[in-house]
Amino acid sequence: MIKNNLKKIRKEKSITQEFIAEKLGVTRQTIIAIENNKYNPSLELALKISAFFHKRVEDIFYEEK
Repeated sequence: MIKNNLKKIRKEKSITQEFIAEKLGVTRQTIIAIENNKYNPSLELALKISAFFHKRVEDIFYEEK
């Protein structure tokens, strides 16, 4: 199962779900679903998220063992 650190990273930067959703061209509900591990983003969206935060994809998304 793929997990992520999106919520932690977003809160460290004091960025709202609405702001990141707008910048990435998705809905706030999409960000909520990703943060709650209910939805795995497409590769394109994962790359956009990593570029937005200037982090590697694997620093945000990881496989739970």
